Amino acid sequence: MQEIPTRVLVDAMVRADGTVDCGDLYAVAGRLGMSDQQVRLTIRRLTADGRFVQEGRGRRALLRATAATRREIEPDVRYLALMYAQDRGEAPWDGTWHLAGFAVPERERTARDGLREALLRLGGAPVQNGLYVSPHPWEPEVREAAGALGVLGNLTLLSTRDLHTGDTAEPRELAGRWWPLDEVAEGHRRLAGFAAEQLDRLTTGGLSETELLTVAVELAAVFTEASEPDPLLPPELLPQPWPGTGARALVARCWALLLADPRPGAPRLFDAYAEVVASVAS
Repeated sequence: MQEIPTRVLVDAMVRADGTVDCGDLYAVAGRLGMSDQQVRLTIRRLTADGRFVQEGRGRRALLRATAATRREIEPDVRYLALMYAQDRGEAPWDGTWHLAGFAVPERERTARDGLREALLRLGGAPVQNGLYVSPHPWEPEVREAAGALGVLGNLTLLSTRDLHTGDTAEPRELAGRWWPLDEVAEGHRRLAGFAAEQLDRLTTGGLSETELLTVAVELAAVFTEASEPDPLLPPELLPQPWPGTGARALVARCWALLLADPRPGAPRLFDAYAEVVASVAS
């Protein structure tokens, strides 16, 4: 059983209309080994923080995600589509490196740290102090992040096909220097092992609706854990065979089975992964 924070479970149970059925929430939480008290405390914190509004009480209650919460937890379908397109060889790298450099004064340290975090979140890697690199055309997102932090004037963007660090310009070697690929690969191996176990359960069949929901939530949580630190480098920059490719294929097979029978009122996760499964099958 995958250990999932209760707050993550609540977010995962949000349906397309922004609501959470607390009956389903408590049932899945029980399958995950969470106590009713644990769920109640989490709901209390989330409503106190203004992330959800509660209607009713106990298992008959309904949680409504606020607009800000819905934006925050919305699955990034473009990100999912890119990773599977790369796995299919449909998004080849054009050989261009995209760099972002900045020099933000010490008095604006908070903004400087925020920009650094944004670049890492976008899959960039530090080349040297104040200089980050990505193989993807990330300029619009970087400009947006810098503008939101008020440091757009401190930002320099450039792209090149001729990039050296030390004594090498070999792209795969550079990627191995800049990104922690061993750690990322290990996360995908864990995902592959978990997805294989769930695929066996789903193939065998006989799971209740609550069990199926639990599999979906756990699968999404483990997938997110493996994917968040992954910069989604093109295959041309990765060691081969890359474990992420096989892990994602297993996840897609799981979701194909989970989506085989329509589930009215299912968590929005089902809609997000339906697009992935459709793209893999096409």
